[in-house]
Parts: sequence; C-alpha cells; structure tokens
Amino acid sequence: MKNAAQLLAGKDPIVWTVTSDSSVLDAIKIMSEKEIGALLVTESSTLAGIISERDYARKVILKGKESHNTRVSEIMSTNVVSVEPRDSIEKCMSLMTKNKIRHLPVLESGRITGVLSIGDLVKAIIAEQSDTIQHLEGYIMS
Repeated sequence: MKNAAQLLAGKDPIVWTVTSDSSVLDAIKIMSEKEIGALLVTESSTLAGIISERDYARKVILKGKESHNTRVSEIMSTNVVSVEPRDSIEKCMSLMTKNKIRHLPVLESGRITGVLSIGDLVKAIIAEQSDTIQHLEGYIMS
C-alpha cells in the first residue's frame, strides 16, 4: 500500500496557509476559492494549527460571531495530528478515524510537505482495491 509521500506526489504541491492573526473571513475566502476544506496555520513557516470549515461552522456561525472580526487564532485547532511522508495510508486513515478529522498535515523534520484529505485517502484505497480485483479476476479467468 502507498505511503503519504506517494499520495502527495500526485497532488498540487502548493500548501495553502494563513497566519493566526488573519481574519476568519480571509481564511474562508481562500478555502472557497481553492475548493479546499482546511488551511494550515503557520507562524514563521512552522505549523501552529489548522482551521477547517467545521471550525468555522461550530466556532463562528453557531456562536453568532462575525467572521471579519474573528481572528484565526480564536478558532483554530492547535493540537494538530500529523504524519510523516513514510507513513502508510492505513496509518493516515487510522489517525483520521480515531481523531475524527478530515485533514492531515504531512511533516518531514518539522517542515510542512503537504496535506492529505480524507478524500485523497479514499481515492487511493479505491484505486488499490480496483487493482486487486483486476488481478484476482485475471487469476480466476486463467
């Protein structure tokens, strides 16, 4: 099975980020424009947290806050679960399931190398299962 680095190799290499002092409105605009569900929050190129659409819904909308007056630092998650490039898809999926998260930063020696989404993992697993099915069908037919 593939690892995190192999999945990232097939993705756009740009990792979209914001700083903790950015407004939530600016963060949501980036997510909307780039069609992504989360942004990494960085300070001096170091991972400081993550902000997701779920954070926005639960910590801004449902609490009646104004996104243009709310800083990312007020709603971001700071206990970020991450993986290393060599970690397997199974480990990534296990961490996402256990922690009920949809986005997983990939860090190499503390440096951000990418972000995997639950969709990235599902696509990879489906592709791998399709290959297995084709091999088994070929074996059965021969």
